[in-house]
Order: sequence, then structure tokens, then C-alpha cells
Amino acid sequence: MNTFNRASLEEVLKKRFFYAPAFQAYGGVAGLYDYGPPGCALQASIIETWRRHFVLEEDMLEVDCTIMTPAEVLKTSGHVDKFADWMVKDPKSGEIFRADHLIETVLESRLEGDKQASPSEKELPTSEAPKVEQDKKKKKKAGKVQVIKLDNSTKAEYEEILAKIDNYTGAELGEIMVKHKIKNPETGGDLTVPAEFNLMFESSIGPTGALKGYLRPETAQGQFLNFKKLLEFNNDKMPFASASIGRSFRNEISPRSGLLRVREFVMAEIEHFVDPLKKDHSRFNEISDVKLRLLPQSIQSQGKTEPIELSIGEAVHQKIVDNQTLGYFLARIHLFLIKLGIQPSKLRFRQHMPNEMAHYACDCWDAEIQSSYGWIECVGCADRSAYDLTVHSNRTKEKLVVREILPEPIVYEKTVLEIHQKVFGPTLRQNAKIVEEYLTNLNEDQLESLKKALEDGNGITTISVAEDQNYEITSKFLTVKRQTFTEHVREYVPNVIEPSFGIGRILYSLIEHVYWTREGSEQRAVLSFPARIAPFKCLLVPLSHHPSFTNLIQDISTRLRKLSIPIKVDDSSNSIGRRYSRNDELGTPFAVTIDFQSVNDGTVTLRERDSTKQIREQVDTILQVLKDLVEDNTTWKSVIATYPEFTQQEID
Repeated sequence: MNTFNRASLEEVLKKRFFYAPAFQAYGGVAGLYDYGPPGCALQASIIETWRRHFVLEEDMLEVDCTIMTPAEVLKTSGHVDKFADWMVKDPKSGEIFRADHLIETVLESRLEGDKQASPSEKELPTSEAPKVEQDKKKKKKAGKVQVIKLDNSTKAEYEEILAKIDNYTGAELGEIMVKHKIKNPETGGDLTVPAEFNLMFESSIGPTGALKGYLRPETAQGQFLNFKKLLEFNNDKMPFASASIGRSFRNEISPRSGLLRVREFVMAEIEHFVDPLKKDHSRFNEISDVKLRLLPQSIQSQGKTEPIELSIGEAVHQKIVDNQTLGYFLARIHLFLIKLGIQPSKLRFRQHMPNEMAHYACDCWDAEIQSSYGWIECVGCADRSAYDLTVHSNRTKEKLVVREILPEPIVYEKTVLEIHQKVFGPTLRQNAKIVEEYLTNLNEDQLESLKKALEDGNGITTISVAEDQNYEITSKFLTVKRQTFTEHVREYVPNVIEPSFGIGRILYSLIEHVYWTREGSEQRAVLSFPARIAPFKCLLVPLSHHPSFTNLIQDISTRLRKLSIPIKVDDSSNSIGRRYSRNDELGTPFAVTIDFQSVNDGTVTLRERDSTKQIREQVDTILQVLKDLVEDNTTWKSVIATYPEFTQQEID
């Protein structure tokens, strides 16, 4: 196999119409793509495999919720206020950049210039070469690589910044840009300080425009708001998981890197609802020996990026991964990606740094896949704690809880608030409602603080309900006290473990991982998809347009379709070798060839894509072998060991 060449791969993808920029006739719109027939078929295969691996094997409850979401829902979830990236702008040219990506691009370019300036490092490693040689879009933004030798301290500082790039605040990104003189790569112009930009597409619902809405940035909120229905459907049994596959939208600041950063994409998300006191997993022993390449916070904080390899059982035992349920899904994600054809050596799980953590998460790991664009987050696995159900319950006043009948009653003490309505309401008047809502939402620690403040203030204290909304509270209004409770039914808000899959990113990364060219012929490209994942499973190739072939072609086509094996018939006038090559570029793993001998004795050949080896047997035998191969019931190695190899030169 030859050195990876992204330009050559992109040419294949364009030629075979896996995907293309949308609205190209009108000049296109950044971050929007259309999928062609092979791209659609590949995406469908990935989604089908995802459903089998997760929804069916884990007994998940699949839902399909609306894309348009009322603003009030996303305000409650925190997305309106916190779903943002840091943006910088060139005031003169009007050009806009995402701050962390710009820093990455510029510093990587400078490090590359240092490598080229070092006589002992004239050539890049294979995995890095595409960043400079092939990435035309990135090259345009970063400008030409300047061959300049960096001193060791500067190099170390650049590498540390890149290792921690996801953990910087907007102010810290601005400081880095000033210190390292990062400007507009095209013009050299100064840039504004980083400013937050909300990533959601705003819209309105209905003809009046009075009801504000957004295109959903994730599928999760629909699952949370249907929690009660799902729990009832599951006969009130815990734990359980819901799942959803659908389109989501993010108004990216600077879409780039093809399918890796787009504005409209397909997500597959799981919400696993679990008792916060019981985060063990009943099937953890099944995957405890699965080894993962982990990059925890402790390594990243040292400015390092080399992962450690541990079994997930050991990682949970050492508390690198917080609990069994989170660990279980990390291992299942790993197995799913390997099943698709992702190379294990180019897959790692990176733990989010504290500043990088989503507003709803208490812990999060990303499955990152290495491609010519670097390490790309393709799956996020977050422990969202009870955040979502709690905020929606508080806002709607609808209890989103689980009730568990206890075998033995629990007796415990709790700090509680008792409001004296006869004094509270008449005294506070029109402000009573807002103050009561504030007080009733205080947790135990906050209630204890309020109690102490009242004691220290001789029965008087001031509370701040909101900015510039302060109210004087006295002990005549309320009582804060410890109270003993006996509980026969435990009521709790479930925690949520959420694996979230970016299907487009996985699809592109997979294509890079399975792409290669035949030795001695860079024009003969191959996409070595596993048979179950390939867009088309079988190519049917008649060697002639002779009328005697017609019935046999129709018979084999019909039988293959009845076996649910997607096929392509290539009866073009091109040579057999050229037709094989064309379908190697589509990733078609097998080809059935019909020739004049087939008409005479009912035998056909079966060709395997990667080895180009063939066998020749009766049609019934070939179809059964093909079915077993596509369904992973056998391997080509076993087939070749069972049946004699058919040798015939492929003619180009």
C-alpha cells in the first residue's frame, strides 16, 4: 500500500459521488453537503450496524422527535446561554475565524516549518504528511509554511498549547493570540478579541413569529422530555436507555475539513437512565477485558498527548473512568467503531478537560479517530448526571422521577423550609411569588446557609433573587429546621449516561482508514470496507451483451436481491479489469462474473476485492458463499481454503 494522499482520495469520492457540496450550481454554501448513491448506502449501513449493535443488543427504546424546538426548551436546557464557540474577526476584511482552530492551524504550521528547517527531519511521517501536502483548504487559511527554525522552549510551548487547546477560556485564547502574534493568515491583519457566538439556528414557529424556536442542536432534549412516557412503557423498570437517530444543526463559525465540521448532520444518540446510587452495569463483566487507548485529564494537563492502554475493567478500578456504566459504553463504542473498519491504532478515548466540559456534563470522554486532519472527535460519551431532567422538572413543575418501593423503610434527617404564608404573602405582596420560588429551589446546603444568616442577623437577612433584586427576609416569614423522615418509597431523579455519535464524521474517518492504492498503480484506488458495511455488497459483471446471458443475469440478480444483498450490475462496454477497478473505488467487496462458460455449465466466478483472487463454482454454491460472507458467517480466507482458486488474468 502506498503513502496516503488526500487529494487522490477526494478525487475518487468526487468521481464516484459519495458526497458533494450542496447547491454547487449556485456557488455552494460552506458546511452543507449532499450525499450521492454510495454515500447514502454507506451511511445507511453504518446506521443499520449502529441499531443492531446498540438498540437491538441493548434492548433500547427508540424514539423520533421533532427537529424544530421551542426556544423555552433550549433556554431551560442551557443551550441558549451556553452553546457557543469563541470567534475572532478581521475588522478590515470582515473575515471570521474560530479562535481555537485558528491557533491550532497557525501553531501547527510553525511547527511544520521547524521540522522542514531541521536537516535530520526533511520528510514528514506518513500520518502527518497530508496536513501540509494535501490539505488545500487548511493551507489556504494558514498561508504557506515558512521554513523557520524554532528554539526548543518555543517548540515546547507550542506543543503544550496544542495539547491543552480545548481547555482555554476566551480570555486565555486572546492572550495566546497576542503573545504569539497570531493574525489573519491571509492578510496579516489584526483580529478582534475572542467573542462568544451561539451555534444554534434561530427560527420562528407559526405565522405571527411570536413563538421563537431553534433547529435542534442535538436529539437529546426530545428524549428527556419523553422520559415519563418511556419509563411507563418500560413498566417502570430501571435502568433503561432510549435512542434516537436524526438530523441536528449547528451554525459553525468556519466550516472546514469536508464532512468533519458541517452545519447540518446526522446524529445517533443514546440516553441511558440510571440510578445515581447504582452506577454498576449488569453486563460489565462481558467487556471488562476490552483494552482501550485512554488519554485522561492527568496526562493532558502535563502537556502530553500519548495515551495509555488499559483494560476498561482496570480503568474503572483505578477510577480513571468514573463508573461501570460509563466504562461499559466506552468499551461498546470501541467495539462498534472497530466493527465498522476503524483502525484500532488510530482510535483513542480522550477525557474532557474541566474548562472544555459541556455545561450539562460532570464527566465526558470523546472517541477520537485519527485522520489526515488530525485527531477528530467522532463520539462523545458524557455523564450528564441529573442535569437535564432536573432543570426541565423545575421549569415545568412536572416530576421527572423514579419511584422505588423499598424492602425496608429508610429513616433520615433533612433540612427543610417552612414558609409562614399568613405573614409572608401580605408582607412581600407582589414580590411574594418570585421570592417563594427562589426559596423553594434552595438545596440543603443553601438552606443551612440561610438559617445561619438569620441567626447571625438576629432574625433578619437579605437574599439576592436576581441581579438588582434584593429582598429582606425575617424569621417571621419562615422556619428552617432539621426534620426526621421515614421513607417507604424512594423517589429519585435518574442520572444519564449519553453516548452521542456524529455519523458523518465516522463515515469520513472510515473512508480514510480503508482507502489505499494497488502496488505500482496509484490510479487503481481501493476502499476496503468490511462486507457488512460496504455500500454495495456485490458487483454482477456479464462479459458480453450476447442474448444468451440475459436470463442468467436476471435470475442471479433476482436471487441476490431476495437474499437482501445490495448489488450493482455493470454491463458497460469497458474491459472486465476496468469494471473491477471502478467498483473497487466504490468499495464493493465481491464480484460475480458471468461468461460463456456460465451459459454452458451454470458456473460463475466470485472475485474478492482486496486480494483479487477468484473461485469458480455452481451458481447455488456461489450465492450461499456470498450470503455467508456478507453476514460475517465466514471469511474469504476460509473460502479460499475450501474451494480451488480460479486463476485468470484480469485484463485492463
